[in-house]
Amino acid sequence: MTEGASTPSYPLSSRNRVKRLHERGFYDHETVHRILDASMMCHVSYVIDGQPYCTPTFFWREGTKLYWHGSSASRMLRNQTEGERVCLTVAHLDSLVLARCGFNHSADYRAVMAFGSAYLVTDAEEKQRAVVAMVDRFFPDRTATLRPSNTQEIKATSFIAMEIEEASAKVRSKGVADDAEDYELPIYAERIPVRTVLGAPEPCSRLLDGVTRPATLDGYSEGRLLGDALRDAYFAEYPAG
Repeated sequence: MTEGASTPSYPLSSRNRVKRLHERGFYDHETVHRILDASMMCHVSYVIDGQPYCTPTFFWREGTKLYWHGSSASRMLRNQTEGERVCLTVAHLDSLVLARCGFNHSADYRAVMAFGSAYLVTDAEEKQRAVVAMVDRFFPDRTATLRPSNTQEIKATSFIAMEIEEASAKVRSKGVADDAEDYELPIYAERIPVRTVLGAPEPCSRLLDGVTRPATLDGYSEGRLLGDALRDAYFAEYPAG
């Protein structure tokens, strides 16, 4: 668990401190950001009039700020405009773990919980950057090759931003971990790796003659891990991290 003063880390509080199996907890920017940047989808949790909601949506990171977007008519966006407290989560399932007793069955995973106050992006310059970033963060330099979004399309899309005030990562990566005496039992155990792998691209059937796949999409090639492709795309768009 990284808490050293020399390592940029998110502050600890009763909200983000990992309480169970605390040795799996990490708070340093590098670990938290690496897990966030390997994902395209998050879940945003919030409360409206006492009712909890959790909305899946696409997101991206810029430094210690997170952005997500959606329809201007959505309940989530309409209720995250006045400094609403939210919790944004991301999780990666890395393996299934079959042990020698039910209690020790588990999974290897990487997960992040990030806390902060969400606000609606209303500044024209910031919103214009977000319009580009919601594409180029995942597919670097693609926006410059596209038909520009028209006024109505931009009006119909809203963006929410949140400075990460507190965050924690929780990671399990040890595979099978039985009680010492259970290793003597004649019971089969194993770790089953789980990977999200990119398939072969399927070009649109209505492409015009002569239109080919640009080299900027080479990172999304068949057989690559999605997380690797997303991380590479992030650093192509934000070289400083």
